[in-house]
Amino acid sequence: MITYLYSLANASLALRVVEFLHDRQDLPLESMTVIHQIDGWVVSIRFRYLLEPHIHSDFQAFMRELGIPYEPTVRVQMALWSLETGQSPVEVMRHYQIVVVSHGSPDSAEIEAFRGQFVQGLGYCPETLA
Repeated sequence: MITYLYSLANASLALRVVEFLHDRQDLPLESMTVIHQIDGWVVSIRFRYLLEPHIHSDFQAFMRELGIPYEPTVRVQMALWSLETGQSPVEVMRHYQIVVVSHGSPDSAEIEAFRGQFVQGLGYCPETLA
């Protein structure tokens, strides 16, 4: 398996990644994890096997248009590992104190629901939720 980890500035960019993955059924997608942080979003995209060189280059180019490669903190790294080993997102959030918005199949509805609830609770839309 190979994992791509990127930091994105806002929810709209995370939604574009979901849309891209839905459009590219030829990619060997294993899972996608979306984490919200105070300063942006982290997306972890796991593929079942290495991508062919030209597909890898195209995917990296797409992701670099949206964000930057992300070096996870130990806490985020442990949270991602825990999710991969089957712990529930709720357990992971409780244990590592991070916000897991989505894990598994790419799901725009989960991102939209999180954004809506967060904005409703705040009464305004921060830049990272745009």
